[in-house]
Amino acid sequence: MYDYPDGSLIAIWAAFAVFWVIFAIGFYVLSSIFLMKIFDKAGVQGRWRAWVPVYNTMVFSKLGDLSPWLILIAIGASIILGWIPVLGWLVGLAALAVTLLAAWRVGLKLQKEPVWLILYFFLSIVWLGILAFDKSRWNPAVPPAPWANNSFLADRTVWAGVPNQTPAGGYPQAGMQPPPGAYPPPAGYQPPPAGYQPPPPAGNPPPPAGNPPPPAGYQPPPAGYQPPPPAAGPSAPEPPSAPPAAPEPPAAPEPPTTPPPAPEDPRV
Repeated sequence: MYDYPDGSLIAIWAAFAVFWVIFAIGFYVLSSIFLMKIFDKAGVQGRWRAWVPVYNTMVFSKLGDLSPWLILIAIGASIILGWIPVLGWLVGLAALAVTLLAAWRVGLKLQKEPVWLILYFFLSIVWLGILAFDKSRWNPAVPPAPWANNSFLADRTVWAGVPNQTPAGGYPQAGMQPPPGAYPPPAGYQPPPAGYQPPPPAGNPPPPAGNPPPPAGYQPPPAGYQPPPPAAGPSAPEPPSAPPAAPEPPAAPEPPTTPPPAPEDPRV
């Protein structure tokens, strides 16, 4: 006789599997929405990049000044070597360390202190949601990463639609901080190169420096020359000294001095 598993145990495992699938789908949807908002702040073109698995993590790593191929290698190695008891754990820790470094750099560019990495370590979905919907502005002008000169860790790739994170004027010197209360530049802002001259304002061109040269054939006036006085214009009419008198009203007709004659009697 074969000992078949209990039906209640199968039902528990099936319910757990359904719950895990629903949880994974919800986590993927929420994380993609949050990454889409962060990519918008960073000036990444194409919101579809946040919805492609693995690729969205590579873009996130690129925004964090890490080579996107490094995170791809870490994810692939954790999938292939994850079944090995010790080596798989080490590879998984390496992949987590790479994502933590990228999150640290992304948080700096969104005005978040390094202590925020504790929240990312325990609740990465909450960390992504806060950075996605707060009022922080993307500012790539932060001090360079410690691995900026490392050809293996630093980002050297150029992808269309993903802005380069190296400022046009280079990274600020160590110890330089923006003045307190300064407004951070908008997303995608690149400082002008050295020696840049702003264009003149719109409107009339500015006058040339110094006096313009005289025209050809011009002879200066002799010594002691006095320019003629300006011609006097026509004098304005003088206003009347008194207002005009009002017209007199017409005289009333005089009444007749004699009464009119009586009518004649027709019987006479």
